[in-house]
Amino acid sequence: MYTERQGISHNPMAEEVKTVAAPRKGSRANASVRWRKRLRFVRTRARELRMIGKALLSTKHPVLVHIIPMRRCNLDCGYCNEYDDFSKPVPVEEMKRRLDILADMGTSIITISGGEPLMHPELEEVIRHIRKRGMIAGMITNGFLLSKERIKSLGEAGLEHLQISIDCVNPDDVSKKSLKSLDSRLEWLSEFAVFQVNINSVLGSGVKNPEDALTIAHRAIDLGFTSTVGIIHDHNGQLKPLDDKQIKIFEEIMTLGKRSFSRFNDFQHNVARAKEHTWRCRSGSRYLYVCEDGLVHWCSQQRGYPGIPLSQYTPEMRQHEYLTDKFCGPRCTVSCVQQVAMLDNWRDPQTRKPMPMPPPPVSGDLIQIGSAQR
Repeated sequence: MYTERQGISHNPMAEEVKTVAAPRKGSRANASVRWRKRLRFVRTRARELRMIGKALLSTKHPVLVHIIPMRRCNLDCGYCNEYDDFSKPVPVEEMKRRLDILADMGTSIITISGGEPLMHPELEEVIRHIRKRGMIAGMITNGFLLSKERIKSLGEAGLEHLQISIDCVNPDDVSKKSLKSLDSRLEWLSEFAVFQVNINSVLGSGVKNPEDALTIAHRAIDLGFTSTVGIIHDHNGQLKPLDDKQIKIFEEIMTLGKRSFSRFNDFQHNVARAKEHTWRCRSGSRYLYVCEDGLVHWCSQQRGYPGIPLSQYTPEMRQHEYLTDKFCGPRCTVSCVQQVAMLDNWRDPQTRKPMPMPPPPVSGDLIQIGSAQR
């Protein structure tokens, strides 16, 4: 469910450092939930500030890692190329081993993605291990498998951030992730979640009703959540411009998230207008994407680079990628990577070239980014 339609949507750094709106008129949380949510927010905010300080002092550790415990998904959205309908979950002990490696690297934030991570039968144990190792725990989900009980168990496990992307107000032939389908679950989140919730809407070609994004954003704010907006990109994570009507909607939604870390530069505005941007992508170093096979990649849109097992991924390899000029950088829309790079854009010019790609794995079951299979 980590999708092609979400150029600005998967924005973990923005989520980690923005101020969370206080519960508003749509929130149904009782006093106990509100108190626990505020307490968790204060504690997490303190850790986030330490994370930023640590990242500014040293470039030797990953700041954010996306990790995939489950490639299988319960939906089959027509635009998505990051799921299948048959994969088994990564065994929890293997997940813990990978998390231990990442913790030993000094990683600050782990975001669980997929596929659909809620399909993993021991997801809460994965979250508990993230917290046990001192890392911030986030998750991206399509939300369909949430229940009141699951929301409570995720909170008890220590989840700190959750993001749901909603594509439209009513389901269509492309996406089932609609406000109509998910609104009851959003109300449950408002009532029972002690973790922070962000709702992401999308704009761009293929979106039938761009006004839906604004409706979704306002609903998120009314329920006490934060709101972000994503822009559709192509199968290589590259730019597609918005038209004038979509730009107007985009700018209005951006004002709803004015406390976001992402507003410190023009990245999102460049993406909206399909302008190339100058930055230093630190994927493979400060940001890692660890797939279900335990391989390290630059990001979800460039799987295969460098394609090295996490257990063999050395500090020297991370340093090489830190200094590597990424060929896809100028027209990239993967904002979680860009958010991390903001910590280092001012230092250490990139003068190296990418390492050669390893040969593809024998098993060709996984859909590769950039292919035309979906």
